Amino acid sequence: MAEQDDILDPGVKDMPRNDGQQGDLPNAVATLVLGILSIIGCFFAGIPGVILGIIALILHQKDRQLYESDKSFYAVSWKTANGGKVCAIIGLSLSALYALIFILALINGGGSFYYSSNF
Repeated sequence: MAEQDDILDPGVKDMPRNDGQQGDLPNAVATLVLGILSIIGCFFAGIPGVILGIIALILHQKDRQLYESDKSFYAVSWKTANGGKVCAIIGLSLSALYALIFILALINGGGSFYYSSNF
């Protein structure tokens, strides 16, 4: 059967999809934006950065599944999604570290010296 397909329409397997155009992953730009925002969010007690980083990684996972279905079609936007993943991991790490330091400072009474009456 495969030989008949090659005889009737040779080269069909080698033809690019959509006349050589590349497709965009639906969440690639959103992953990049959320990854960058997670880095910025680490300076706000870490909590926004953790939330945004986790959302970016979830969106990247969805894009990865779509990319695996047709790697050549989504090759260009996959780089954008990977950049977003790297930013999300950096932002998530910094945010978690900052949140941990912030929580430990609150537990140890780090802000109590500002309100001390013993000047």
